[in-house]
Amino acid sequence: MKKDEVPQDNSKSYQGQNKLLYAVDDSGHYHGVKSSGWEVENFATQLAVDDLNEQTSQALSDAHSGLISPLGYHMLARRFDVATLAAASGFFQWQINRHLRPAIFLTLSDKKINRYCDTLKISRDALLSLPSQ
Repeated sequence: MKKDEVPQDNSKSYQGQNKLLYAVDDSGHYHGVKSSGWEVENFATQLAVDDLNEQTSQALSDAHSGLISPLGYHMLARRFDVATLAAASGFFQWQINRHLRPAIFLTLSDKKINRYCDTLKISRDALLSLPSQ
């Protein structure tokens, strides 16, 4: 992309910030150019955020119904999935999947609960409870 073609669409997802993109000048050299956003990127980002919000809402409903543990909701509410939560917490993915089962979650040791609390940056009471729907 050429320097004068860098999009400046004032994307809402940038929240007034700029993003550094690299573009080619007239002599073919790359230079950093600030962009205030691109409408297409904003659309794609909004679709992804809407999808995450829908997954979080479904997880809250499932947790209230007893289909998953509160961990499932809190994990998604903080934008973690099983893989990223495993990487951040030190649990294996199979362990987290197991902890998503309500009966197993209720038997977790204080040490394991505290690991989740530290990783998700929430209190023990918050992790063990759910917001109302």
